[in-house]
Amino acid sequence: MNTSREFAIEPERGWIEMGQILIEEAPQSLDPEILRTKMDTEGCGSIVSFLGITRGVDDGVKVHQLEFDAWAEKLPSVLHDLASQAIAQFGVYSVAMSHRTGVVLPGENIVSIQVASPHRKEGFTACAWLIDELKAQAPLWKKEVRADGEHWKGGLG
Repeated sequence: MNTSREFAIEPERGWIEMGQILIEEAPQSLDPEILRTKMDTEGCGSIVSFLGITRGVDDGVKVHQLEFDAWAEKLPSVLHDLASQAIAQFGVYSVAMSHRTGVVLPGENIVSIQVASPHRKEGFTACAWLIDELKAQAPLWKKEVRADGEHWKGGLG
């Protein structure tokens, strides 16, 4: 699999495309269907998707909003590295990831991971690994603004 294609940038959408890897920066909104349609799925039999959304209640307390901050210069390269690892480790064909930054209200999309592969098993395994690693490695910080105050949390929650 070739993942060394040159960058193709669409600044108006924040897209950075490299081979079978597509990373989207989504400061205002995140549309997983747009992300999916940009993927290269040639020869694939499945697309496995994860969509994280903001909970309206956490630990029995009303959540007003989440506020995400990121190391903007580093985040795309971390996500690209994770996607490259997933392709190499699980044999999937294409990975697309997008994340929100800024204020995200209850019910709104936070993170989308889409994995295209010839077979579903590898896609499910890679997708689960990607969200776990994204939460562990991505330079993102999350603040919950709740009815009982503000709380900083690690990872994407």
